[in-house]
Amino acid sequence: MAGNCPPGNDIGSLLLNRASSTTSAAATAGGTGTSRLWPSFSGSALRRRLLDAFRCGGGSFSRRRHRKAPPSPPRADPDPDPDLPPPAPRRGQGTPKTLATFVSKSEKLSDLLQLAEIHERQETHVETRKKVEALEKLKRVVRDMQNAEGEGEGEVVDREEKRKESARNVRLLAKEDSGARTTLAMLGAIPPLVGMLDSSDLDSQISSLYALLNLGIGNDMNKAAIVKAGAVHKMLKLIESPEETIDPSIAEAIVANFLGLSALDSNKPIIGLSGAIPFLVNTLIDIDHKSSPQAKQDALRALYNLSIFPSNVCVIIETDLVPFLINALGDMEISERILSILSNIVSTPEGRKAISRVKDAFPILVDIINWTDSPGCQEKASYILMVMAHKAYGDRQAMIEAGIVSALLELTLLGSTLAQKRASRILECLRVDKGKQISESYGGSSMSAAVSAPICGSSSNALSVNGGTKESMEDEDMMSEEKKAVKQLVQQSLQSNMRRIVKRANLPQDFVPSDHLKSLTASSTSKSLPF
Repeated sequence: MAGNCPPGNDIGSLLLNRASSTTSAAATAGGTGTSRLWPSFSGSALRRRLLDAFRCGGGSFSRRRHRKAPPSPPRADPDPDPDLPPPAPRRGQGTPKTLATFVSKSEKLSDLLQLAEIHERQETHVETRKKVEALEKLKRVVRDMQNAEGEGEGEVVDREEKRKESARNVRLLAKEDSGARTTLAMLGAIPPLVGMLDSSDLDSQISSLYALLNLGIGNDMNKAAIVKAGAVHKMLKLIESPEETIDPSIAEAIVANFLGLSALDSNKPIIGLSGAIPFLVNTLIDIDHKSSPQAKQDALRALYNLSIFPSNVCVIIETDLVPFLINALGDMEISERILSILSNIVSTPEGRKAISRVKDAFPILVDIINWTDSPGCQEKASYILMVMAHKAYGDRQAMIEAGIVSALLELTLLGSTLAQKRASRILECLRVDKGKQISESYGGSSMSAAVSAPICGSSSNALSVNGGTKESMEDEDMMSEEKKAVKQLVQQSLQSNMRRIVKRANLPQDFVPSDHLKSLTASSTSKSLPF
């Protein structure tokens, strides 16, 4: 039986040796151990014990062996006992074929995991190497630009060429890579570029300007560093040169830089007080017809950024910008941008005076409400008129003379929600003024308080002021006459303009009944402006 065991499994031989030794020991001790031991180890029982021992002792061994080499097929028993049933597999242990399949799949999975780990290490190594190479390239560019500044006077031509080449490289590297912009600024690229603005070479100036422009794109720290390095004053020095003609490419690059730098709030007062606003206004007005369309657009947007800061409004109104903007409102492409600038200007008392001094300012703003279909233009134009109507009585009279009532009534029907609210505020201010005018026509200024008070409050105020029944009845009569006059005025305005409104809205002629028209005369109870 021991000779039939698989190689390397000597469990059966151990049992046989143990049985032999036990038998001999028993025989030596008393002679009766042999007769009692051997009957319990009959042929079939011994074979069963050997098979059980083989199965029990070979499992862990075979698992250890399968880790190193694929399992060999199980050997057939050369002398199977027909009386014994086939051995059943242990719990948790499959057949040799299933175990071999499991081990094979585990080995394949392990190989795949190892390949993935190796591939990931290679990719990480490649990415790290690329980052190191990119950093070395940026360092080399900045180093070349800094070394060019310190070269001797005998190498002026070579120094200028190296600086221009380095500036071009900075411009290309910072064009679309936000990380490169930050790294270049940290490596010290901004001061040499700003220093290049003092050069007399045109190409060096242009290369430096566009490199600074790309460094400031979407990076507030770089914008602040550029201004701190003195770029604003150096750029203004370029356009204030004694030469009569300024190269259009230089002016366009400077305007683009002012547009980018003015987007940062901390730069707005510095640029506004530096003298850049008159240059931007001249570029926008373009009396000499030298500015490109792109330069005009950039100048308009830069002026909008600067007008956000209240202190810059005083500098803006000293130029010819306000009259130019109001007269240029007919251009649909820039009307909304112009109205945005005027909305910032109207927030200050000086700005409101500058707008009201412009000839035909209110008719132009009223026309914007009439003909434009852009919600943004309607909201901004109504905002400007609302602020001016709320702040100054004289401006209200100019608005009424410009025919603002019909335009506001139309806006309450067809405008956006915000435009409708602002139009209702303006109508409220105008209605109070109209009531005061009618009351003055009845009794002069001494009776204006008693007559106009019920418009904004209740009739009990008039009774408490006059203190008499007869006078209060007369005041109520005057109040009713006043209300009738105001309603009649509104009705006439509605009837004269309703057909035009309906026609513009492409609505049927009987769309608005008379009862609906009466509801438009109701005033809002809110006194706050929707700023």
